Amino acid sequence: MTASPRPSRSAERTFSEPDPDRGHPASDRVKVRRDTKHRGRYDAATIHSILDATPFCHLAYVQDGRPVVIPTLQVRVDDVMYLHASTGSRLGLSAHEPWPVCVSVTLHDGLVLARSGFHHSVNYRSVVVMGDAVLVTDPAEKLQALDATVDHVVPGRAAEVRPPTARELEATAVARLPLAEASAKARTGGVNDEPEDLDLPIWAGVVPLSTAYGAPLPSPDLAEGIDVPPSVRALLGR
Repeated sequence: MTASPRPSRSAERTFSEPDPDRGHPASDRVKVRRDTKHRGRYDAATIHSILDATPFCHLAYVQDGRPVVIPTLQVRVDDVMYLHASTGSRLGLSAHEPWPVCVSVTLHDGLVLARSGFHHSVNYRSVVVMGDAVLVTDPAEKLQALDATVDHVVPGRAAEVRPPTARELEATAVARLPLAEASAKARTGGVNDEPEDLDLPIWAGVVPLSTAYGAPLPSPDLAEGIDVPPSVRALLGR
């Protein structure tokens, strides 16, 4: 009986092969380095697809000489990322002038469970954007960015709700961040165990991760006869 071939430590699918669609880093500071550089991608299609897959991000900046990271929402429109917050927030106050920031977005696709703790990993897709955020002052662009943000959270929702009032627009700050300096990084594939560990009686494999939407819970003060809107029904069909 012929033994089955051992899986190699190249089980992880990488981008190490020459790939003209992979792109090139726009600057040295967004270049993926060290032993994971094969996971880096710089093409707009990859970067845009990750940003478009989730509205959630982390915004990093320096305040009083110390690093700060906050969770917030982002949306991509063409080659620009929009961020929004209260006008009294750090974003609203600082972006009156070009404000150096870093934004990261991460999607978790699976838990990679190896035979050793050292080789445990996570399958993921991520994007890092660096640049100077500036406040949006044009009313039409600001409204477009806010509607796009709502639709990024729930596609089609902006058309179902009332538009913002003048007071709400005044209280909301929207910043524009170009995507000119960005990189993507991804880990896909299976376990990369050491050859000498393959005979250990330990389970190894990948546990996929995904986002699921539960049944909608209507607001207690919702008037009778108002049905679940198309945007929410579409979420349940994903």
